[in-house]
Amino acid sequence: MPTRTKLEALLETYPSVLVGYSGGVDSTLVAVVAQRVLGPDRAVAAVGVSSSLSRAQHEQAAALARRFRLDMIELRTEELDDPRYAANPTNRCFFCKHELWAKLAAEARRRGLAWVADGTNADDLGEHRPGLLAARGHAIRSPLAEAGYAKADVRAEARALGIPIWDAPAAPCLASRIRYGLSVTRARLEQVERGEALLRAFGVRGDLRLRHQDGEARIEVGPAEFARVRANRAEIGDGLLALGFDRVTLDLRGYRRGSLLTDVDAGLELVAARA
Repeated sequence: MPTRTKLEALLETYPSVLVGYSGGVDSTLVAVVAQRVLGPDRAVAAVGVSSSLSRAQHEQAAALARRFRLDMIELRTEELDDPRYAANPTNRCFFCKHELWAKLAAEARRRGLAWVADGTNADDLGEHRPGLLAARGHAIRSPLAEAGYAKADVRAEARALGIPIWDAPAAPCLASRIRYGLSVTRARLEQVERGEALLRAFGVRGDLRLRHQDGEARIEVGPAEFARVRANRAEIGDGLLALGFDRVTLDLRGYRRGSLLTDVDAGLELVAARA
């Protein structure tokens, strides 16, 4: 008999669970394993749907749920109606996650499910993640972190289970691209979503962020993708200007997590500017 993984052993101790599910590798692994060890009657995957969830991510979550026969439900969240969230302070994620976990916890109670769980892994605990405070306030379990899974462990187990996104880049919400202090609006979220889709259409791979700096669209990709951006400079520039930006730049420091927490503008290459 195969040895149980740490995650399987932990989730087997849950009477039942509602998993906050985004279609990313972390929450997908939790949802798939929960379904396998608890069965469909005791494991539900819940997606919080709002303007900050990209259509591509939403579609990916639904496709994975079909593939692994997850009991997936969708709950509408209204974080954009909260002026504290819309103001986009550095703890914006707290207000978003408070809204999400309040909705999911209420749904879990309605269904008689014992726990609500997220996809936080052990590596996340050392990062700037205000949303973790909101999770604690709603008694959200983090089985990956509890089992000691770092991101590399998550990817390895997801690969072993045949989860096709095991090596996919992280895909946080669209609001994470908007400069702190610049209000989060549906229009700006749409600009980010359409801008990143444009870059993907030109073959940009790996980690990608289109940082919304008000009138400026700042492209963050891995250094290996610089050549692809430059080869399609005219089309990418025209496409992003058409979305309403006045200036498009390529960040020569490359993609890095948490870049919006710094104000350094050095190392930018101009891609396009409105005449």
